[in-house]
Amino acid sequence: MSLKPSQHILIIGAGLCGSLLGLRMVQRGYKVSIVERRPDPRKVHQDAGRSINLAFSDRGMKGIRLVGLEEEVRKLCIPMNGRMIHDRQGDTFFSPYSGRADEYINSISRSDLNIMLLDAADRFEDLTIYFNLSCKNVDLENATATFKEYTTGNLHSFSGDIILGTDGAGSVLRKSMYLSKQFLFSFSQEYLGHGYKELSIPATENGGYRTEKNALHIWPRGRDMIIALPNLDGSFTVTLFLDYKDAPDSFASLTTPEAIKEYFTRQFPDAVALMPNLIQEFQENPTGPLGTIKCSPWHSYGKTCLLGDAAHAIVPFYGQGMNASFEDVVVFDEALNEFEGDWNAVFTGYEKARKKDTDAIADLAVDNFYEMKEHTANPLFQEKRKLETAFEKEFPEDYYSKYSLVTFNEHIGYREAMLRGRAQDKAILNLIDDGALPDELSLKAKLKKVQQETNDILHDDAIIKNS
Repeated sequence: MSLKPSQHILIIGAGLCGSLLGLRMVQRGYKVSIVERRPDPRKVHQDAGRSINLAFSDRGMKGIRLVGLEEEVRKLCIPMNGRMIHDRQGDTFFSPYSGRADEYINSISRSDLNIMLLDAADRFEDLTIYFNLSCKNVDLENATATFKEYTTGNLHSFSGDIILGTDGAGSVLRKSMYLSKQFLFSFSQEYLGHGYKELSIPATENGGYRTEKNALHIWPRGRDMIIALPNLDGSFTVTLFLDYKDAPDSFASLTTPEAIKEYFTRQFPDAVALMPNLIQEFQENPTGPLGTIKCSPWHSYGKTCLLGDAAHAIVPFYGQGMNASFEDVVVFDEALNEFEGDWNAVFTGYEKARKKDTDAIADLAVDNFYEMKEHTANPLFQEKRKLETAFEKEFPEDYYSKYSLVTFNEHIGYREAMLRGRAQDKAILNLIDDGALPDELSLKAKLKKVQQETNDILHDDAIIKNS
């Protein structure tokens, strides 16, 4: 099929991934329609209590750079140079994300970023966004979707030469693929036993920050934790991660103001002093689920394709959900560069290049959930992080921690970062536990030992995999 740039692209979902994708497609010369179930966020405030601030980093910036909006996005960012760990006594321990000064993540408002992308999209005559239309089903073979209007209940049909689904974890396009009997579709959905609830630390009366601005704050408590990310107005978005039920403390057990106050005072006393609206916010804000979605294939009939959370929803504990979705747009754009003119080849090439990496970041995000709530305050973990930070500071070209590989090395895939990062973690912890990295050993000698042990682990893993 000979493809003409004037072809019509229908995108379901105008969230972060959909708005970035639509912007890139119109830049490439396509006519684009984006249909979104929610109201226009520039006109109606929404999703109160469900915003979990985004940790914006290099892979996400790669997508923003692709559409030429890097300068605008940086105005919305607050650099976070590391984790500020808060213990039960109120003492803090700062753990840098990297020993390299130019490696940090950014706190950014989901709604502010979405609005910036929508405003950029509005500058193009060939891109139209429709709001308040909820997708009900998709005709995969004919690239037609049916939408219901919230205000009237009327049904509307939209068609395109192709349909791209960026409609999130609850994707209707993915559901239509799942229900189809015409091709084999695999799907898995796994929830953590924990949910999340959004709270806040307000700004001071003069608009200042009540605690360190340039850090991601963590109160790890084994089973549960809270985190806090800074906002431009001086406030922090706080998120509690807690068991739904069947635990000493759970959302099911915190049903009265007295129980809520007792729990937070016991577990997070220094945080309570910063949250004057704690009780009200806890009772009014919703409790959200935390789950991982994997599926394949991501495309059907050379007519439809999934991107972002619709293809691979992950839990938020590596701060890579939005970054991974933006990187999807970059990989999709690369597939277009290679195969434009044949949509089936574009979709197949995109999924082949991307699936192994999105599976990897999904697994890493679950791993980091346990690391953050259980291990960040552990002395052995802190010793490992101090050593890694020293390696990165003194030998910036020779060592990258797993976190750095995942977060700051956009030129390698998530899977490669995961395999090497896990091997390094295992190597350092083994060597520390065996007493093989004594203080009298030079930092360079310690690095050599870690590198050798890492390579041995990678070699053994490769043998096991291929045996």
